[in-house]
Amino acid sequence: MNDLTGAAAALRALPPSCGPVRLIAVDGHAGSGKSTFATRLAAALGGAPVLRLDDLASHEELFAWTERVARRIVEPLTRGATAHYEAYDWTLRRFDEPRELPAAPVVLIEGVGAGRRALRPYLARLLWMDRDAEASWERGRRRDGPEQSAFWDGWTTAETRHFSSDPSRPFADTLVREVPEGYVMLPGPVSTAMHDQTITQGDHFRPPY
Repeated sequence: MNDLTGAAAALRALPPSCGPVRLIAVDGHAGSGKSTFATRLAAALGGAPVLRLDDLASHEELFAWTERVARRIVEPLTRGATAHYEAYDWTLRRFDEPRELPAAPVVLIEGVGAGRRALRPYLARLLWMDRDAEASWERGRRRDGPEQSAFWDGWTTAETRHFSSDPSRPFADTLVREVPEGYVMLPGPVSTAMHDQTITQGDHFRPPY
């Protein structure tokens, strides 16, 4: 369960989805464990680049980063070029010097909203961290401490509004559940819907990765 080697191999075997890149989204509620899982999956992929959406959001634009991702990330990756973006410093409240995101065979994009409608056409897979909102937020609040309570109050309202208008979970290929031994990866709503159809309809069944 803690060994993501099989999942990594399955992702590498997918056809490219964004130019030469297999773009894999790791979405879920804030505090659901996306960052840790993405880090471990990237390691299993031999050091795959990871775009953290916390680096693209800001206090003023918690979710209004779609155009910036399309222009600074997706567009160059579709050409097989290295993407460049400025990372936001949440303490200094400003964007830092540009960072690079190479057009590697597999690139991970993790963060709340990674599976949003505008990005899904470029994704090879959408993985959803399957921890409910309240449990995730409570976990995040404990992690960040009481000094971030006001921020979390605003964040949960914004996140609820975002997923109400642009949900990701219904379109997930895989549900990732954290267990004491590591992770269990289950078919998501998209994969389940495909398996529920008859084989005479010509469907190509996909594994839950």
